[in-house]
Amino acid sequence: MFESPVIAIVEDDAAMREALSDLLQVLGLSCRTFDRTEPFLAASEPSAFGCLISDVRLPGNSGLDLLQRLKERGSTMPVIVVTSYADPGIRSRALEGGAYAYLTKPFADEVLLRHLNSALRSNNPLGGSNEREDGPDG
Repeated sequence: MFESPVIAIVEDDAAMREALSDLLQVLGLSCRTFDRTEPFLAASEPSAFGCLISDVRLPGNSGLDLLQRLKERGSTMPVIVVTSYADPGIRSRALEGGAYAYLTKPFADEVLLRHLNSALRSNNPLGGSNEREDGPDG
């Protein structure tokens, strides 16, 4: 029997964190939410998650810091970076640092879901393709 992967969400804005969680749950996806990078890293091994959706600007360590720490640990978990700031420098750093996708808020649910589905397929040993572009909304 196939078990759906758990999606981790690291987002300091409570309303956005809840909206993302609700969206995934409506689609039948399991998720776990965190308000900062530290609780996420302390909660369990990143390998416990099928994908991570992380904001860039967080209290304490940023989403880019989190991406770097995961890379240093050898994690292959896809990371979708989301941000309210349209900054080409941050976008470049995120993608060069290994982010699977970079989305600028607000983004359409369909854009996030397209990247999430692709990321989950890419993390599946049966294959998938890496899609590292913004969606049409950002």
